Amino acid sequence: MNVKTALLDLFFPPKCAFCGRVGVHGTCVSCEKTLPRMETAPREGAGFGRCAAPLRYEGVVREAILRFKFRGARSAAEGFGALLARCVAEELGGAFDVVTWAPVSDKRRRQRGYDQAYLLARETARAWGVTPTALLRKRRDNPPQSGLGAPERRGNVIGVYEAQNLETLKGARVLLIDDIITTGSTLAECARVLRGAGAADVVCACLASASTETHR
Repeated sequence: MNVKTALLDLFFPPKCAFCGRVGVHGTCVSCEKTLPRMETAPREGAGFGRCAAPLRYEGVVREAILRFKFRGARSAAEGFGALLARCVAEELGGAFDVVTWAPVSDKRRRQRGYDQAYLLARETARAWGVTPTALLRKRRDNPPQSGLGAPERRGNVIGVYEAQNLETLKGARVLLIDDIITTGSTLAECARVLRGAGAADVVCACLASASTETHR
């Protein structure tokens, strides 16, 4: 441990990403054993292709993600990213060249002070010694997906994303990261935009899945 890390740990003690136990970088041993894990192969769906997710969106996982997204628990990204990196390496290893994320709008980022999907992508990619690249931009602040049914979710995201950094994107195999997958509408729209701008392929990864269903 270097001096900078030691000082940070002294003044800002690390906590388990899920239960909040102090003194833990990432995930504590107890949570590692009891987290609700996905037991199926990567989900597949119309538009978003394959999506790996290590956890089920329930119980302590749901509460931890809500704290991360809406209550400023930014430090949880370290533990989340480590879990997601292991899952991606096992399920999607060798399937991508560049890492990106499904961004929030500028308005929502200002309100929260951060983009949780970017933090998750950054900490996931850190495990492989790479930095995520911004390949998408949200053009407008659409209503939140939570609370909408499947047809409304699909309509809610159409046309809200645009591609950027086209020189990096063209011909690339992209890993697209987000926090939760429910119906897959957001991932499908992001993947559509990336492919339309020249991506050779898009695979996805989310920390948690709200369903074990395969959407086609």
